[in-house]
Amino acid sequence: QVQLVESGGGLVQAGGSLRLSCAVSRRTFSTAIMGWFRQTPGKEREFVATIRWADGAYDYAESVKGRFTISRDSAKNTVYLEMNSLKPEDTAVYYCAARSPVTAGRGTWDYWGQGTRVTVSS
Repeated sequence: QVQLVESGGGLVQAGGSLRLSCAVSRRTFSTAIMGWFRQTPGKEREFVATIRWADGAYDYAESVKGRFTISRDSAKNTVYLEMNSLKPEDTAVYYCAARSPVTAGRGTWDYWGQGTRVTVSS
């Protein structure tokens, strides 16, 4: 069983920065692709960023492009989300997720972390 554990959330003022971490218990074919999502009460979970372990290929939601950076450290089995120029609308619970290339074709994710809360004050 794969476990994803997020950390790094907290309270920050608008314009500030935070770095989220997602530790993966083990890397397998089923965790070849990692992603970050966020969710606020009453809204659907929203895609933020994704990265592939093998080559570092990444993608971002338009709302975070230029402000957020996703990266991975293969030696530590950890994926990061560096968040800069934070805005109050970035306030959410941020979730880490993992999936295989097969699942990616279906548009679903296999594993989810428990989430870490980010609050951006104005």
